[in-house]
Amino acid sequence: MGQQITAIPMKQTINCRGKLIDFSTPLVMGVINVTPDSFFDGGKYNSESGIIERAKMHLEAGAAILDVGAMSTRPKAEMIAESEELERLIPAVKLLRTTFPEAVISVDTFRSSIAQAAIEAGADMINDISGGTMDDAMFTTIAKLQVPYVLMHIQGTPETMQDNPHYNKVTQEVITDLMLKAHQLKQLGVHDIIIDPGFGFGKTLEHNLSLLQNLNHFAVLGHPILAGLSRKSMINRVLGTKPENALNGTTALNMIALERGASILRVHDVKEAMECVKLNNAISNSNSNFGDS
Repeated sequence: MGQQITAIPMKQTINCRGKLIDFSTPLVMGVINVTPDSFFDGGKYNSESGIIERAKMHLEAGAAILDVGAMSTRPKAEMIAESEELERLIPAVKLLRTTFPEAVISVDTFRSSIAQAAIEAGADMINDISGGTMDDAMFTTIAKLQVPYVLMHIQGTPETMQDNPHYNKVTQEVITDLMLKAHQLKQLGVHDIIIDPGFGFGKTLEHNLSLLQNLNHFAVLGHPILAGLSRKSMINRVLGTKPENALNGTTALNMIALERGASILRVHDVKEAMECVKLNNAISNSNSNFGDS
């Protein structure tokens, strides 16, 4: 890792609008994309019935958090207008809040105005793929709203991030960037922070694999770690698959992420992710020695 960073104890809970979310056992976040162009499931969940059906399936499979996004952030994705993001997102948030009053709803946006509107519509937390780099008002908005915040690392923007990503020491640089931003948030009074290394966001295949191999180093930041690996190109490039048949590869990487300290798995397929969590818990909690039976 090079530069020595003093570790602080991992925070085991966050306050989600008065409800404590406990990360002592890893949790699963189920993706609901209300977009026409997301890389895997774009266009599938744009109707009210489709959104409700998807959320119900996630929750029944064991999802602790629903993550709703209204704009694709896949590589080369075009930015949509703020008004269009609002038009897609806010009705979906209100629908989920009414239909599933006990659910924890996260909103995937990098715009502070959308974050504010989403929380006012009933969302509980914000998942920002830009880590505050695409809207200077995001950190102060989160501080004002006092909601949990997923702080993700990105190099560039979705339009440019895969053009030529470069790092000298990727794990150290990503950790340092997230550490500085987490400090900024804390100075503003934001303490319920979740860390996301940003797999696939301004990283080559080699960068992504290195970050996963070294995911345990992110514990130095003292915040829960989110791993968003589901059906991404880092799987498909190694296996020669496409997103629609990358579930097995996703499961394999999710298990590695759990072994390396992930607190949340952000996935399209909750049932399979929950099986990873249960198996990982069984292994972690086992006191038996080899040969005992």
